Amino acid sequence: MRNKTSQLIFIKFPIIFPILYGLILFYFPTYERELVLITILLLAETHFGATWPFFLNKVNHQYLKDNKINLIYIPILILSLCVLGYVYFRNLFLLIFFAANVFHVTRQSWGICKLYCKNETEFKFQSNLIYSINFLLFVVAFFRFYTPLIKIEHLVLLNLLFGTIILTTSVIYILRFKFSENYLTFLTGCLIFYPACFVNNPVHVILMGVTMHFTQYLYLTNFVSKSRESELQNEEKKNNNHLFNFFLIIVIYSLIMTFFSSSGSERGILFKDLILIPIIGQMLHFYIDSQVWKFSEKNNRDNVLRHLQKIIN
Repeated sequence: MRNKTSQLIFIKFPIIFPILYGLILFYFPTYERELVLITILLLAETHFGATWPFFLNKVNHQYLKDNKINLIYIPILILSLCVLGYVYFRNLFLLIFFAANVFHVTRQSWGICKLYCKNETEFKFQSNLIYSINFLLFVVAFFRFYTPLIKIEHLVLLNLLFGTIILTTSVIYILRFKFSENYLTFLTGCLIFYPACFVNNPVHVILMGVTMHFTQYLYLTNFVSKSRESELQNEEKKNNNHLFNFFLIIVIYSLIMTFFSSSGSERGILFKDLILIPIIGQMLHFYIDSQVWKFSEKNNRDNVLRHLQKIIN
């Protein structure tokens, strides 16, 4: 029962996190900067940091050796392109970064729906709508913050339009497939970038609703890591420090990257450009995740998907 409740709160419908974020932002606007930094420290960078011990785990060592181009050389190329893009084409690079962010988050929402939904027709409905709505919200964010054609006076109409889309979609969904936790998982995937319709600072677009994405990822990587550890202990008949190292890496990574992120708000040019370091970490996270969660690969089916299937049993 406890496991089902925690899955509902942290994976299927973690709506409490953007609600809490929004309430703090609304009632304590003078603490906006602190809210952003705390969210980055506790959820955002911890979630990015979880990629590394998850990826470099010894179960993937042979997979790394066999796929050096995809798992070593391409990440190095991405790092190089990030530096070049940030230096020479900054506005375009940041737009590409946001687009990669939206696509990455949407893919996770798609994957979580697929994990729980066993009805192919229902899943196809979820998939099509999640992609369509998130693309629409990307366009909204583009025309609000990158090319500001959508003004403050348009926001009431914009939110009425989006609310109508969500309400209509929800009614159709429930009539076709009934109300269930699958609907809540679908709704989560549709609402993650909804803040693009009402926040005034673009940083909240990639933090407020995306807190749901962060908690989903942290819960799932933690679950898989614990399951791997449990099997390892059974095989070796002894305790080990894999989980401790997993969390230690996450904490250290989060502290370092939060420092660089906060330095980006400084006026000095040197400090301001330190923001590139966590951006590179995030871009590598987007790519590496696309490889270690790719279940067409046998290694990932054996070392990730097999553990994930325990969560729904």
